[in-house]
Amino acid sequence: MSQYDVVVIGAGPGGYVAAIRAAQLGFKTACVDAGVNKAGDAPALGGTCLNVGCIPSKALLQSSEHFHAAQHDFAEHGISVGDIKFDAAKMIARKDAIVTKLTGGVKFLFQKNKVTSLFGTASFAGKNGDAYQIEVDNKGEKTVIEAKHVIVATGSVPRPLPQVAIDNVNVLDNEGALNLTEVPAKLGVIGSGVIGLEMGSVWNRVGSQVTILEAMPTFLAAADQQIAKEAFKYFTKEQGLNIELGVKIGDIKSEGKGVSVAYQTAAGEAKTEVFDKLIVAIGRIPNTKGLNAEAVGLEKDERGFIKVDGECRTNLPNVWAIGDVVRGPMLAHKASDEGVAVAERIAGQKPHIDFNSVPFVIYTDPEIAWVGKTEEQLKAEGVEYKKGTSGFGANGRALAMGKAKGTVKVLADAKTDRILGVHMIGPVVSELVTEGVTALEFFASSEDIARIIHAHPTLSEVVHEAALAADKRALHG
Repeated sequence: MSQYDVVVIGAGPGGYVAAIRAAQLGFKTACVDAGVNKAGDAPALGGTCLNVGCIPSKALLQSSEHFHAAQHDFAEHGISVGDIKFDAAKMIARKDAIVTKLTGGVKFLFQKNKVTSLFGTASFAGKNGDAYQIEVDNKGEKTVIEAKHVIVATGSVPRPLPQVAIDNVNVLDNEGALNLTEVPAKLGVIGSGVIGLEMGSVWNRVGSQVTILEAMPTFLAAADQQIAKEAFKYFTKEQGLNIELGVKIGDIKSEGKGVSVAYQTAAGEAKTEVFDKLIVAIGRIPNTKGLNAEAVGLEKDERGFIKVDGECRTNLPNVWAIGDVVRGPMLAHKASDEGVAVAERIAGQKPHIDFNSVPFVIYTDPEIAWVGKTEEQLKAEGVEYKKGTSGFGANGRALAMGKAKGTVKVLADAKTDRILGVHMIGPVVSELVTEGVTALEFFASSEDIARIIHAHPTLSEVVHEAALAADKRALHG
């Protein structure tokens, strides 16, 4: 029986990083994962994010943006193109190549750092003294390994919709939405969260008529509502996405080559739409299937998340849990940070994670990003604040890019000037939000950002201008 200091269950963004860091700190480490490649004939590390989530969706978004630009934007640059054609299968093949490269990269990093990579489904089998026994099931071939410390990083799976089963033919989850080789004429999306908006954007830009059905009455309720309302305007009025809020989904029937969806609008009107394809993107739930947590008494909460404290410790000694399977936002970078922190805690170090400084990004066009408190949260908490806003409309770099739309908003404490939240919609704001994260992490004031020299011409000048505006000394607005 192989014995390890640390066994990590799951090789997603949290698990593989935790395994690497544990190995770097001198622990004999194994990582168990059951992921397979698209063809189903070889292991694939990296979890949902790398294989069927964050990375492939960004590849498709980039391809669809290029196609849309060739159709609508090139002419004003003096670029004339002939008959523009779109090959969905080739777009998917490019995406697959990127995924293959990155999954291979994780395998290389395991080898470099001497992490033992084991293929199969891991489950708790019991204890041997202080060591935990983990059964690894590789297609029926079972082996047992022992570990002093176990890090559970099993991630999440799509939340099912009771009305219909996912077949990834007509009714798609995130994986199916990333593998369409033909453009559906009519595409339905249930859910206007990150996955729904990103996939809706991809297929809308390459020619689909997209309808997004959302149960919530508020668009992007988690985001600052000033930014959310601006986004809604861009997506609906300018890009042609049909977004219905406050709907109640009724019967869904997958018939032949289409899917019919009955629903009631917010106004109470009964409607039925027939789509060529339907994407179900109503959130994700923690994945503990097959973990056999009961065998060792590992506690879960009422929603199925593994219970942990602020340091990712479970109720069991030396058993830790990170990422989507525990509380907090289901984000790859949050999982990675937790993975590093847990490995360092096992080594006796005292790392720190501030969950208030976790950035959120939606990779639509324009992108949406934020960190910290929204204006609505500050009002609800009775915090006195001041705000500064600035737009990309007059920014030289944004104008040169042909993407001069969007807003940056800085929220600061009215008394201390400490930055409490930074919210933005605009070109490549996924890269700009890190300035806000840094500001929150180092307790910066809006004056601090205002006093930093920002290069010209850059998109970051809009962040600078918003910080100036918070102090009522904007120069360009």
